[in-house]
Amino acid sequence: MRGRFWKKIGSAFFLLLCLTVTTTFARTTQKDIDKAKDQINDLKDRREEAQDLVDDIEQEKEGLESQLDGLNRKMTELTGTINELEQSIAAQTQQIEEARRQLEEAGKAQQKQYDAMKVRIQYMYENSLSSDWESLMEGGSFTDFLNRAAYIMELNSYDRRLLEEYVEQKEQIAANKRQLETQLDELVATEAQMKEKKDSVDGLIRSTQNNLWLSDAQLADAKSDVEDISAKLAKMEAYEKELEIKKAKEDAARLKAIKEQEKENLAGVSYTPAESDAYLLGAIIECEAGAESYEGKLAVGSVIMNRVKSSYFPNTVSGVIYQSGQFSPVASGRLAYRLQAGVSDSCMQAAQEVLNGNITLSCLYFRVNNGIISGIVIGNHVFY
Repeated sequence: MRGRFWKKIGSAFFLLLCLTVTTTFARTTQKDIDKAKDQINDLKDRREEAQDLVDDIEQEKEGLESQLDGLNRKMTELTGTINELEQSIAAQTQQIEEARRQLEEAGKAQQKQYDAMKVRIQYMYENSLSSDWESLMEGGSFTDFLNRAAYIMELNSYDRRLLEEYVEQKEQIAANKRQLETQLDELVATEAQMKEKKDSVDGLIRSTQNNLWLSDAQLADAKSDVEDISAKLAKMEAYEKELEIKKAKEDAARLKAIKEQEKENLAGVSYTPAESDAYLLGAIIECEAGAESYEGKLAVGSVIMNRVKSSYFPNTVSGVIYQSGQFSPVASGRLAYRLQAGVSDSCMQAAQEVLNGNITLSCLYFRVNNGIISGIVIGNHVFY
């Protein structure tokens, strides 16, 4: 009897020693995993910020390109308008020159008509009328005298009318010339305004092009940052996988000791949940199994409650969840974020079911299934 007693004591001591040694190694690896997860989360945040910057710069660049396109269209429109104005100014200048020439010719014609009229009047009054009068006094025909007098008067009237037409024509040409000159002044002023607008648009185009060149440089730098961070993230994620594999191998090595833990009879162990347990449990379930099936959520909650009842772990939900080196969302800060942001209905429902006694498995551990550890596979996790 005494020999069997000491044999049991020795076995228990050996089991305790194995659990202590393997747990120490496991915690060391878990801390490395947690540290790697923290760095991964930090890199993801940095990459997201860098990608946001890339998106902002690309959006700004699109706006600049759209603005430049509009400015180029405006420049084309202004250039066309200025060309049309230059053609109108050239045509208007030609019309003014033609009006000036017509005015000059009309003036000459008026002067010529005026001079001819004076000569005729002078000749008629100095010669024709006096000789006609003498002819009448000498017994000439009075009718002929009147006819000649009427002819002189008609000729005089014709000369006056023609002179007045020349004067009117000259005034019309002069008025037309003034109108053309006014229109020319307006065209020149409009052209100056259009050229001023063109200079302004040209300045905006140069400024926009400079901003585009700057945004291209900024975009290249931002994309380079995203690529650098992505490369670092890929290395860190690969390192995390190596650590997960290492941790899985450690757990596989101590699987016998883990199974001994699970042999502990928990049937008579009861637990009265604290008021905050449901929300905390729901939060850790969402962090660990938010994308898993409802069965997977219940399984994660069951592991935590099995630990609460086990003598190898803290005896409260918060004690188990916040135990050092056990749950990476605690170390990475994801759990704190989830507690602040809120928990989904399905995770809260799973947490409440587990607290009400719906324990779906007897395992004390779970991790990402990488094929190293044998156990109950649910979704992407293996429970052991």
